[in-house]
Amino acid sequence: MGLYQDCVLPFLIHLSMSNRQLADYRRRTVSAARGRVLEIGIGSGLNLPLYPREVSSVYGIDPSAGLLRRAGGQDPKRAVLVEGSAEALPFDEGVFDTVVTTWTLCTIPDVLSALREMQRVLRADGRILFVEHGLAPDRAVARWQNRLTPCWKCLGGGCHLNRKIDDLIAAAGFHIEHLDTGYMRGRNPFAYMYEGVARPTG
Repeated sequence: MGLYQDCVLPFLIHLSMSNRQLADYRRRTVSAARGRVLEIGIGSGLNLPLYPREVSSVYGIDPSAGLLRRAGGQDPKRAVLVEGSAEALPFDEGVFDTVVTTWTLCTIPDVLSALREMQRVLRADGRILFVEHGLAPDRAVARWQNRLTPCWKCLGGGCHLNRKIDDLIAAAGFHIEHLDTGYMRGRNPFAYMYEGVARPTG
């Protein structure tokens, strides 16, 4: 793995995800977690201090060793950190009460496979809590998202600007119970947010 992927990119991701404008989204999403939690794309562990007392344990998976090293420094007793892929989760079926994803689904190469894996490891009454950025409804913004994504993927660790998050979650077999959408700030290609809760339909 090159210097950019192993050292520079983890630092840039941590810096961008520490943006104060994301804090309220992050708090709302993570505060709803309960029981045994799996966080997909735990990154540098910015969510770890936010989990409520109703959470009994947190398992965090991420493909980046560099980001996991940072996450280990956040609260080493709060989470079990696993280096791995969301498309092939190393967990048994139906063992988690909650799956959390925060600005993660944009980067996973086979996002539908990953979402089906999340459904597999969730209990029948479990929930996925998500906040993601993605495809905007405004045609002009969406055109720019489509134009920028090929280049942005290379710079941003595989990040897609143009994924329609609610459609992907539904296509993977989840029922979306609650969804809020809108721009975080201004109408630009990076700022359209999807925030919600979904349950397995199977």
